[in-house]
Amino acid sequence: MTSLDKPTEEAGQAQTDDARAVTEAALFEAFGGVRGMVETVVPGLLFVAIFTVNKNLHVAAIAALVVSLVLVVVRLAMKDTVKHAFSGVFGVAFGVVFAMFTGNAKDFYLPGMLYTLGLALAYIVTTLAGVPLIGLILGPVFKENLSWRTRNPGRKKAYAKASWAWGLILLAKCAVLFPLYWWSDTARLGWVLVALKIPPFLLAVWLTWVFLAKAPAPIDVFAEMEAEEKAAEERKAALAAEGGDASGGRHRRDV
Repeated sequence: MTSLDKPTEEAGQAQTDDARAVTEAALFEAFGGVRGMVETVVPGLLFVAIFTVNKNLHVAAIAALVVSLVLVVVRLAMKDTVKHAFSGVFGVAFGVVFAMFTGNAKDFYLPGMLYTLGLALAYIVTTLAGVPLIGLILGPVFKENLSWRTRNPGRKKAYAKASWAWGLILLAKCAVLFPLYWWSDTARLGWVLVALKIPPFLLAVWLTWVFLAKAPAPIDVFAEMEAEEKAAEERKAALAAEGGDASGGRHRRDV
């Protein structure tokens, strides 16, 4: 390697590092990061812990709902984004209502399990349809919207791989949980569900990062629109200036 090659390689490595950093930041923003994961785990963990000790469905359900609301209030007090905390509240609320209605503590987990199954199928079906769901989720985060569908085939391929990963991982999770729902007790189902809350999620996020880090850079459609608007304004200003010069020349000739 010559001395001329080294700066080029260093620049390429710097661009790769920047792309990976941007991808990491986007994934954290889209999926809530460490705090978002904690907020999704704590209510279910509290429910199964209380139910394991006293077998009281009402106390366990109310405690899970209260802690979900507390997490939202904390987010609001800190003026932080509340979308992940709110999604946790709705999930817990559906579980509480369902379990209270049926009187079966295991039904606290059923809405979340059905949501996981539906999400797995959504990842797979949208990928087969040519619009992978992970691209629809991350496109606005990367400021590329849907440009990857027609203008960035390498990125579309990465989104398809990531969506397949999410879909298959979530299906594998469902394959473990649904048999436990039918044949195991509430405590065992709850502890297994808590144990499977974060590891599959981290695996899917890591695979997404791997696929996108190797993909072409996103096309910033917002920057393109701003550049087009700026160019249009400059053309208008140039035309106005030319019109002013022309009228000034005619005025001088008339004089």
